[in-house]
Amino acid sequence: MIIQFICRAILLGIPLLYGSTGEIVTEKSGHLNLGIPGIMYVGAISGVVGSFLYENACGNDIANMNPALAILIPLLCAIAGATIMGLIYSFLTVTLHANQNVTGLALTTMGIGMGNFLGASLINITKSELPSIALTKTSSFFTIKLPFADSLGWFGKLFLSHDFLTYIALIIAISTTYILNRTRIGLNLRSVGENPATADAAGINVTKYRYVSTCIGSAIAGLGGLQYVMAYANGVWSNNAFGDRGWMAIALVIFALWKPSMAIVGSFLFGALCNANNYIQGLGTETQELFKMLPYIVTIIVLIITSMRKKREHQPPASLGLNYFREER
Repeated sequence: MIIQFICRAILLGIPLLYGSTGEIVTEKSGHLNLGIPGIMYVGAISGVVGSFLYENACGNDIANMNPALAILIPLLCAIAGATIMGLIYSFLTVTLHANQNVTGLALTTMGIGMGNFLGASLINITKSELPSIALTKTSSFFTIKLPFADSLGWFGKLFLSHDFLTYIALIIAISTTYILNRTRIGLNLRSVGENPATADAAGINVTKYRYVSTCIGSAIAGLGGLQYVMAYANGVWSNNAFGDRGWMAIALVIFALWKPSMAIVGSFLFGALCNANNYIQGLGTETQELFKMLPYIVTIIVLIITSMRKKREHQPPASLGLNYFREER
C-alpha cells in the first residue's frame, strides 16, 4: 500500500512539476504569468486533437499506428499550442506593456474556453454517449513501461514503472536548475529578472530573454497538460476535468522558492497531499474537501516563514510583475 501511495503521489505530482518548472523559467525573467492554468489546458487539448486526428487517419486500428508518430504528433501539438499561448502573453506584456496580472488571467480564461470548445467539438464528432473522448490507443504508447520493472520488486515499481514523461519532467527540472545557476544564459536571465535596466545597460537583450523564457516556460507547462491526459487520465478527455492543477503549479513555485530542484520535492508532496484523502477511510465529503486545501495551506505557511526570515535567496525576482520601459532607464 505504501508503494502504491507513493507511485500515485508521483503520478499526481508530475503535471504540477511541469507547470511549476515552466513558471519558474518565466518568472526568472521578471514576468508573472498567471496564464499557466490556461496554457496547460491548451497544451492538453492540443495533444488530444493531434492524437485524435492521427488515430482517425489510421482507421482507429492500433496495428496501423506507428509508435513514434503516436507519441511525436501529440507531443509536438502540445508544445506548439502552449508556445503560441506564450507568444500571445509575451506580445501583450513585453511589446505592448499590458498589465501582467490581467493578461495572465485573461489567458487562463481564454485557454480554458478554447479547450472546452475543442473538446466539445471532438465529442460531437465521435457522437459519444458520454461527455468525454477516449484516446486509449495513443495513451497505451505513452504509458509503456520497462519490461523488467515488475521483476525487480518494490524497486522496479517505485523507480522504473512510470511513464516516460515522468522521467522527462525530472530531467527538465534538473537541467533547468543547472542552467539557471551554472551557465551564462542563466546568469543573464536572472539579471533580467532582478534589474532589467542594469541588464540592458550591460548589453543583455531584455526583450529577447523575456520572450524566449516565457515561450520555453509555456512549452514546458503544456507538456504537463499532455501528461495529465495521456498518463493520469489514460487518454480520456473530459471538459473541466483538469481541475485546479494549473493554480496548484503556481502555488508550487512559491513553495519551491523559485528553485526547480525544490519543485521536484514539492510536486511529490503536493501529489501526496491530494491523494491522502483516498487512503483515509470514513471521511465525509466536507473533510475530503478540506484535504484538497492542504497544498495551498502549506504554501501559505512557507510564504509566511520565508517572508519573516527575509533571506534574499528565498524571495522572488525583484522585478517580478513589473513591465520594463527602456526609455525610462
